[in-house]
Amino acid sequence: MQNPLLQTFTTKYNAAPFNEIKEEHFLPAFQELIKISEKEIDKIVGNSEEPTFKNVIEALAFSGEKLEVVSGIFFNLNSAETNDEIQKIAQEVSPILTEFSAKISQNAALFEKIKAVYDQKEKYDLNDEQEMLLNETYKGFVRSGALLDDADKERFKNISVELSTKSLQFGQNVLSETNNYFKHITDEKDLAGIPKPILQQYREEAKERNSEGFVITLQYPSFLPLMTYAENRGLRKELALANGKKGFQNNEFDNQNLIKEIISLKQEKAKLLGYTTYADYVLEERMAKSPAKVKSFLSELLEKAKPFAEKEIEELKSLAKADGIKEMQSYDHTFYAEKLRKQKFNIDDEELKPYFQLEKVQEAVFGLAEKLFNLEFKETHEIQKYHDEVKTYEIFEDGKFKALLYADYFPRKGKRAGAWMTSFRSQSIKNGENIRPHISVVCNFSKPTADTPSLLTFQEVTTLFHEFGHALHGVLANTSYPNLSGTSVKWDFVELPSQFLENYCYEPEFLKTFAKHYQTGEVLPDEKIQKISDSKNFMEGYQTLRQIGFGILDMGYHTNAEKVGDIKTFEVEETKATNLYPSNPETVMSTSFSHIFQGGYSAGYYSYKWAEVLDADAFQYFKENGIFNPEIAAKYKVLLSSGGTKDPMELYKNFRGSEPKVESLLKRAFG
Repeated sequence: MQNPLLQTFTTKYNAAPFNEIKEEHFLPAFQELIKISEKEIDKIVGNSEEPTFKNVIEALAFSGEKLEVVSGIFFNLNSAETNDEIQKIAQEVSPILTEFSAKISQNAALFEKIKAVYDQKEKYDLNDEQEMLLNETYKGFVRSGALLDDADKERFKNISVELSTKSLQFGQNVLSETNNYFKHITDEKDLAGIPKPILQQYREEAKERNSEGFVITLQYPSFLPLMTYAENRGLRKELALANGKKGFQNNEFDNQNLIKEIISLKQEKAKLLGYTTYADYVLEERMAKSPAKVKSFLSELLEKAKPFAEKEIEELKSLAKADGIKEMQSYDHTFYAEKLRKQKFNIDDEELKPYFQLEKVQEAVFGLAEKLFNLEFKETHEIQKYHDEVKTYEIFEDGKFKALLYADYFPRKGKRAGAWMTSFRSQSIKNGENIRPHISVVCNFSKPTADTPSLLTFQEVTTLFHEFGHALHGVLANTSYPNLSGTSVKWDFVELPSQFLENYCYEPEFLKTFAKHYQTGEVLPDEKIQKISDSKNFMEGYQTLRQIGFGILDMGYHTNAEKVGDIKTFEVEETKATNLYPSNPETVMSTSFSHIFQGGYSAGYYSYKWAEVLDADAFQYFKENGIFNPEIAAKYKVLLSSGGTKDPMELYKNFRGSEPKVESLLKRAFG
């Protein structure tokens, strides 16, 4: 059987040949590419010449390229278009890849060569990027157990393999729980308050399931509108409980023991390397540097935000009391927040949605990238796709190909919830050729119906801008080495480009360029634009407290692993300072907290708020000098294109002229 994953891709831009790839190609491809990569490592180790930056560090940076591409294809499919077979392969492949990675990082002969170059780096006359690559390579090996004795190396490797499997299982359990639940409703009266376009969406979901009436799922575009508009409190409660029980139902998809196993393994891993906690291990390589610094940062924000949050909740409770609700619950929050927002600003998401047609919003974000960074986007039908709904775009700069973009916007059974940016191929410069990246933006917006295009809530507009900010970090990448390219930066720096771009959604002069009624072409009226601007900080105290709560819980798991007993009890105790509603004994957030138990945010969830300080400060710079200022945009472009080649604070200061100030965020959020 000829395996397309093992051939040189002959597609345009060497893009992934999705039409030719079948599930059965993946496992043999991984097995063969690991062998090829091992030979590349053996060649570096077996080289009899004196170890140099070029024949060790640079050679290692470019090893395993094909394996990296195939891994990108496979794991992106496992997130965006998975099925039982792919999930089964993932369970088999993840430990194999982790074991291979550990084998490299614990290769004593290879590390000896790396150390030889590292110890003599002064003699190589390295530029900043080369020195960063050398330092990161050396540290990466040390942090992966290169200095451990043989017994500890073996245990470190086994822990890494176990973690890869358990983290994957955690995510698969959450996806199964999300897909397994649906609420079938036959009487439209039970859905009083739900806007007509959403009812139509529920009807179409029912039709897809060969049912009459309406079907609501736990997919975000289905779940959130119900929580926002349904007057039926019992129904809101039922959906909220279903959502809050994911991974917490003592069934085959229960994640409680997995959490304990994951944090225990991470703690053991950190201690093997001499760190007190896993958070100490992680944060050594972040801008924040230590758990104490993170806790201090979150505590400062908590102190500032809590009075605002408490005042906001009191306003909601007054509304609920008028409806006869004596004790407001968390499942009432979104409903009454929407009521209060309408009262205060006379603004309604459903009223705004006709002005935010998905295609127009995408055009706007493309146009913004053109204005700031001189990029041009052209849809192409010459690129193979993993699903018919995906659209592909060529990106050019000054007429020269810059990147390939995959846009995947609608929910499907095989797609995990949320929104994310990823890549199928990283940027790098090899043998004088600038290899351009293949970037993907994945979201879960409402699908078009028979008579209506996909219309976004304003929050979904900001989500698209957020993910596109990440995409620009990849698109503009211009570094020599793939492991320093694009979003390969310190984790608490990676959210700056995404959160920065969201700011443009609130700028009237920019909004007017694309917020147009999908039927009439009417521009969103000035008073509504003003209301969007005025409502920007609506419930900011509550939202800040919620994010702080997630950050505190994350730090709790990764600094107090030994103290975690009952998951529900631990969560309640850790987040009590940020909880403004009674805790429901049937629900828990931790068992679906994929960011830290499946994704890369372990001991790093605080980075969303940390990056908000950066983005508020950065956008303030633009505001003071013009939001499309070409000189500042050019400096910001340098920051984005530099990836991880320099320390992030140095990059930021080169752009801004000074370190970011927390006051910029506090001023934006609370005045």
